[in-house]
Amino acid sequence: MAPPIETPSKIPTSRHSSHPPLNERILSSMNRRSVAAHPWHDLEIGPEAPKIFNCVIEIGKGGKVKYELDKKTGLIKVDRVLYSSVVYPHNYGFIPRTLCEDNDPMDVLIIMQEPVLPGCFLRAKAIGLMPMIDQGEKDDKIIAVCADDPEYRHYNDIKELPPHRLAEIRRFFEDCILSFLNSLQLPIEKIKSQQAEQCAVSLEA
Repeated sequence: MAPPIETPSKIPTSRHSSHPPLNERILSSMNRRSVAAHPWHDLEIGPEAPKIFNCVIEIGKGGKVKYELDKKTGLIKVDRVLYSSVVYPHNYGFIPRTLCEDNDPMDVLIIMQEPVLPGCFLRAKAIGLMPMIDQGEKDDKIIAVCADDPEYRHYNDIKELPPHRLAEIRRFFEDCILSFLNSLQLPIEKIKSQQAEQCAVSLEA
């Protein structure tokens, strides 16, 4: 015989729960020390570096909003909306635990099929470098492919990319980045994957 169905008076309510109310639990958690990891300091560069290294995504492919890492909190903040109709041709982010001359982590443009949400990280492989100068300081951009994307992971050199893809990347930096920063652009050059770390110094813990 089926068990009797409880009447509404017998169904427990939140007042009879052994847990404190939701608002009290939220306030209690806010009073505890945060254990959130900082994507720049705490994320490892990866056990296969410098051949394969981790990258934190700040801006997804096709995006027009420029996000960037807030160094103090570790959150991704909105910097600005791009001034022109240009969008990011590929996912854009940085290599954790690196520090360049401009006091920022090493920037990376990661070529892959799909956009990635800001704040996620992935494994990448360097295939090229966009040398740049920003207000007298080196501000180079690593060109990489996603190491786990079957369409692009076999690329090892930027010269292997289709000419249009290379022109698209160059034009993006000319139209978007350089026009805003008033930087000096140098040609895209070949870079060995081992140079991904050589372009930056290790970030001290």
